[in-house]
Amino acid sequence: MSATTRVLIGLAAGAALGLTLDAWHPVTALRVADVAQPFGRLWLNALQMTVVPLVFALVIVGVNTATDAAASGRVARRAIVVFVVLLVAGALFAALAAPLLFALFPRSPALTEALGRAVATPVAVAPIGWAEWFNGIVPSNAIMAAAQSAMLPLVVFALFFGFALTRIELKRRALIVEFFQAVADAMIVVVRWVLWVAPLGVFALILAVCARAGLHMLGALGIYVLVECLLYLAVTAMMLPVALVWGGERVRRFIAALVPAQIVAASTQSSLASMPAMLESAGSRLGYPAHVTALVLPMAVSLFRLTSPVQYVTSACFIAWAFGMDLGVAQLVAGALLAVVISLGSVGLPGQVSFMATNLPVAQAMGVPVGPLGLMLAVDTLPDALATLGNVTADLTATSVVAKQSAADAS
Repeated sequence: MSATTRVLIGLAAGAALGLTLDAWHPVTALRVADVAQPFGRLWLNALQMTVVPLVFALVIVGVNTATDAAASGRVARRAIVVFVVLLVAGALFAALAAPLLFALFPRSPALTEALGRAVATPVAVAPIGWAEWFNGIVPSNAIMAAAQSAMLPLVVFALFFGFALTRIELKRRALIVEFFQAVADAMIVVVRWVLWVAPLGVFALILAVCARAGLHMLGALGIYVLVECLLYLAVTAMMLPVALVWGGERVRRFIAALVPAQIVAASTQSSLASMPAMLESAGSRLGYPAHVTALVLPMAVSLFRLTSPVQYVTSACFIAWAFGMDLGVAQLVAGALLAVVISLGSVGLPGQVSFMATNLPVAQAMGVPVGPLGLMLAVDTLPDALATLGNVTADLTATSVVAKQSAADAS
């Protein structure tokens, strides 16, 4: 049985028991929720304890990996620029659209109260002005930022540290990068241990919430998945005008080339498994130069996941909606930009390990409670087919842009 299946079973069992107790005897339901709640929070704490060292190490390793790739030639540098531009555009679009979409759905006060008791204590966060945002983006004390889990200034320091490593002697740089890679690997092992008991943690969390809020929690999770799917489809559709305007493609030709790769992506839910179909489409159907496709597409599969920043921002906006919090422009922009950095730095993270390591920093940077992420982890794999569809579409779109620019250089 897969880990995802086990977690979904834990979610379903906890929800069923919580709803049954709430319908049968509300007072007993509250007592059972009080007993289950500490176990759920303990599991959440175990997940959160790995995030600061894991994210710090991943950003440093990711910066050096991207720098090495960019140093391999003009095509690689151009590809990385295209990746970053499209990732930023997707993240900012999600920061704009997600709050508007969630605002279309009514929010239950019972849900806010139940979440506050079961997984977090909501703190009202006033919108941050641009002056405060700029003052806080660079840490005056990096160690204090880590101790306070202030993820945005910590990631900024990690970026400075990572780029500084590229300027020191190669042998020393390799030692430090290898050290942080080992730290990341060790944290991933710890996260896997914690995720082994994820069905029990999710069971306790959803039981405590459903016993207090009834069906409102399940409805809220359904809204989260729906909005996530809509945004995945939206950013996927946005790639078509990018390919037409920036990549110089023709509509019919490009769509016809996309379809075979998209079919593989939706059926396998793996960008790597879609690689042969993407290479075939880029080569024989679109006629891109072999030296461009052979370099850009593997880089895209490794570094460029368009839907990842969209998901990180959407999850934070969902939590804000569930708690009735209004996010300011500075918070949304900060979350979107951090989501791009986290996405580029989280290359190679396996399965569910990536969820907390990537979503939690963005949620913290946007000032929302991180407790509900434990419940969202259980359902976030449901839109995976649409996420892979968007990533594969973006990979071919980025290849079209790089191919056009490379042809312009050759002419």
